[in-house]
Amino acid sequence: MLAFALYAAVQSSSAQNPPSPYALPIGREGQTVVESGRITDLKTGKSANVDDIAKAADRKLYVFLGEDHATEPDQLMHAAIIEALVRRGRHVIVGLEMFQRPKQSILDQWTSGELNEPDFIKQSDWKGQWGYDYSFYRPIFDAVHRYKLPLVGLNVPRDWVRTVGKGGFNALAATDRSQLPLDMSLDNADHKKIFDTLMGGHAMSPNIYSAQVLWDEGMADTAIKYNTDHRPSSRTVFVVIAGSGHVMYRQGINYRIAKRKAGEGVTVVMLESSEPVTVSNGLADFVLVSPNPPKSR
Repeated sequence: MLAFALYAAVQSSSAQNPPSPYALPIGREGQTVVESGRITDLKTGKSANVDDIAKAADRKLYVFLGEDHATEPDQLMHAAIIEALVRRGRHVIVGLEMFQRPKQSILDQWTSGELNEPDFIKQSDWKGQWGYDYSFYRPIFDAVHRYKLPLVGLNVPRDWVRTVGKGGFNALAATDRSQLPLDMSLDNADHKKIFDTLMGGHAMSPNIYSAQVLWDEGMADTAIKYNTDHRPSSRTVFVVIAGSGHVMYRQGINYRIAKRKAGEGVTVVMLESSEPVTVSNGLADFVLVSPNPPKSR
């Protein structure tokens, strides 16, 4: 969940006619009108499917899936892409924004089949970790369980983000700071532009932006450390599932991984609209536009 979601009250009173976060002039030039209910390849403007995404990920270490949270078509698409990668012979790892690092041992037990679903939901503290209805995300966990795929909790502890949001990086305890990269730079102008647009154009405390960078950098760092410890082969692919704001324009988690020369990836952004949407060609490699579904069950 994006750091700026902690400040929903600000977001709800956004400026008049703010620019669309999906049509910013960042990355690949030009725009494409994408139809609702389909996947579009933004390099060609043509319709695509999950096998096209899996093929595009050949020889790449990462697939970044940006979602609208608790939106059934998105989570079903995550599972379908995971299965397409498995069919293509990839050794798939699934990393989730939904879980914080301290829950890793429980995620390992789900992969190994040691826990049934009710015990997994309880012991992983799903409601405390994420809070959205588990049934939206069941297709992902079913795929992980079926193929016994490694499951990684990407997120840093939430209190770290709150601490930085109030007092900046220097407010973190030394023991917490030691678990993060030395370089937590705030100088990515494109990322800041995306953040400001998502915030509705409101001027925000620099600490709030620092909290967003911590969130992205922390999840990137978790993925990098996992791959370093497990020595990926040429068939390995690490699927990162997070909110779209964490991967849009390849300026979030994906940017932080690329900056550390830790692997390249394919980016898929998912958004909701029952009407065609004009998006920047730089938004992602592929975009899925889902009709506006109900968000509660």
